[in-house]
Amino acid sequence: MTAEPRSGRAGPEASARSSARPASEPPPEIALDLRAAARRLVVHPMVTAEQDPEMFHLIRRHEAQLDRWFTQRFGYRLQVSADTARLFKSSTIAGRRPLRTAAASARPFALREYTMLALTLAAMAAGPEVISLRDLIQEIRSAAADAEVALSDTPSDRRALVTALRWLIGWGTVAEVHAHVDSYASDGTADAVLRVRPDRVAMLPLPVLARAETPEQLLDRSEQRRASRAWMRAMLLEEPVVYRSDLTDDEWSEVRRRLGEESRILNEMFGLSIEARAEGLAAIDPAGGLTDSRFPAGGTVGQAALLLIDRLVAADRNPVDRSAAVAAVADLAEVHRIRSRHWGRVAEDPERLTDAVLELLQDHRLAQVSGERIELLPAAWRYAVEVRIEQGSLL
Repeated sequence: MTAEPRSGRAGPEASARSSARPASEPPPEIALDLRAAARRLVVHPMVTAEQDPEMFHLIRRHEAQLDRWFTQRFGYRLQVSADTARLFKSSTIAGRRPLRTAAASARPFALREYTMLALTLAAMAAGPEVISLRDLIQEIRSAAADAEVALSDTPSDRRALVTALRWLIGWGTVAEVHAHVDSYASDGTADAVLRVRPDRVAMLPLPVLARAETPEQLLDRSEQRRASRAWMRAMLLEEPVVYRSDLTDDEWSEVRRRLGEESRILNEMFGLSIEARAEGLAAIDPAGGLTDSRFPAGGTVGQAALLLIDRLVAADRNPVDRSAAVAAVADLAEVHRIRSRHWGRVAEDPERLTDAVLELLQDHRLAQVSGERIELLPAAWRYAVEVRIEQGSLL
């Protein structure tokens, strides 16, 4: 919807292929600076001078080269002002790329929080630059009325608004001048003074959102470049895995034919390598860090996801019913809560833990859920403890 973080991808534990650098490469120190700036922009598409001055000045120093790279190779657009760099990703929209809250333990935005964010952006776009929280809330209510969205003064709606404001503060579009917006979550009479950057607010939404009134229209507009090299290259960069089934026969043939060129570009700009298999392609990041969500992941959900993959692979059952997955997760939780004190309270509820596990696997394109049917996708086999020959060619 707005600024788009990176998707999850395999980390350094995954194998990688090195790509040779072209003979016309820039000097090593400049090449490293360009790569650092490109990686930063892909992960964090808005960089501000006050929040990250060193990286902002690096981006500004190499603005022309970075803009040429992103525009010609990915169909993206880099806009740099006196104190803000914004990378607009318009070639493709990743299938699962939620905004994440600004809290220490970040989580995906809920639907109501997306609504509050959109209304807040609408209320802030025309200014003023300094506004009280109470006045801003009145502007948000006016925007909601125009959009025929019902708002309430319930704690849940107040918390959703605070989450949206916290996210905007984290992206440098809003600053707290006096008091804090957090108080409003529990006290509907609380106030604060905010300094707004309308120029940055205008930078946040993707151009592809213009005149798109439904999700289907948005996706159609984002895939206007579908037949282009830039679109397929952007898919490789933004998706954890690009499966053979994601592309037409002609697109698959083209990207396979240009594999050497794609490897060179992704290595030059981001230090990525392409791993190719019969089932699809994956851009691997040996250094790690080019992601907002890693797999394998720590914590109860991450460990349970890894163990569920191994359990299903060992049982040679694919696809399975959701009930079978819940039963497997319940068994794993019972065993590992006894063996390890690190399994959290979420393990006490197998249904809830299974939901979290499946969300994680889908985010990394390791599983596909259709109603009550759960199917492991080819990339999941790389994480199984034991892979048997009869399971065929695996990504």
